[in-house]
Amino acid sequence: MKWRIKVQRRVSYSRLLPFTVLLLSLVVGFFFIAILFALSHVNPLFALMKIFTGSFGSLYGISETLTKAIPLILIGCGLALVFRAKFWNIGAEGQLLLGAIFAGYVGLHLGSHLPSYIVIPLMFVVGFIGGALWALPTVILKLRLNVNEVISTLMLNYIAAEFLNFLVTGPWKGKTQMGFPYTDDLPPSAVLGVVTGTRIHVVTLALALGFALILFVMVYYTKFGYELRVTGDNPDAARYAGINFMKVTMIMMIISGGVAGLAGVGEVAGIHHHLSYPSSISSGYGYTAIIVAWLAKLNPLLTIFSGIFFAGIVVGGDAIQVSLGLPAATVQIFNGILLFSLIMGDFFLTHRLTIVPKEGT
Repeated sequence: MKWRIKVQRRVSYSRLLPFTVLLLSLVVGFFFIAILFALSHVNPLFALMKIFTGSFGSLYGISETLTKAIPLILIGCGLALVFRAKFWNIGAEGQLLLGAIFAGYVGLHLGSHLPSYIVIPLMFVVGFIGGALWALPTVILKLRLNVNEVISTLMLNYIAAEFLNFLVTGPWKGKTQMGFPYTDDLPPSAVLGVVTGTRIHVVTLALALGFALILFVMVYYTKFGYELRVTGDNPDAARYAGINFMKVTMIMMIISGGVAGLAGVGEVAGIHHHLSYPSSISSGYGYTAIIVAWLAKLNPLLTIFSGIFFAGIVVGGDAIQVSLGLPAATVQIFNGILLFSLIMGDFFLTHRLTIVPKEGT
């Protein structure tokens, strides 16, 4: 008798299954990462140990991990919001850069004339607006012209990056930067305070934790959250129930783009203190945050933990580049493998494979 594998959708599953699938997905992901190390002639166990000791094994490593977790949590909780409605915003990288540009303009032009208690809140407000404005065209293209939001959000990332390149090598190029492609440094009133001896910018960290909590409450305990979840689970049922699909989509993308813009403000005002090349402002945070949201199972509150976890991988990845001589792309490969494993895990959470006899045998 011949057999075949049949894919069946699960009608229901136990409460323990999501945790089990998540754990197995991570195990499978790290298994393939270990193979990657082995192919690079590096002991996989030693390399993985170096990653986690580099990010969590010292006070410096922990502080750097928390620093890099700030933008990941901010962007991740915003992406969890839109992904839950099955609107695929891949443009957080560009939204972060627009937030940085808007905030940088305010800091450079108003920072010398206004006190910090006015300039810094204003930078965060305009940063949020910048990120939100960069997110809105994709909503219009999707709802009016049915343009795939994956393509439109992704393309806007490149436009934002080139726009920033144009500014820092052209009209905004700093006169005090000795020809380097940076703007002038922000005045002291436009610079965020940090925890002593670290680069942890406290205001942005508080905003990240606050937005993760606020968006969690919004998703699970408000009418808007209910409409958002229904829209994602069954758009036809949402329309039949009278849910305004355009309104829901506009609001969630304004929030998602806005919090990505806040992450850009934190990077400029808390870390770099000037605008420079896009790769300097963001270490691919907009893309890594996609995995942060997915690992958190699209729960905004859980992005706090998944953001710290992936920030640790980023910091640990930097450590093994130095100690093991691995290329800079290693961290991106890690992230890609883990994202693929998590997506496959979600498939097996909602589907099961069964072996059945072939028909006619």
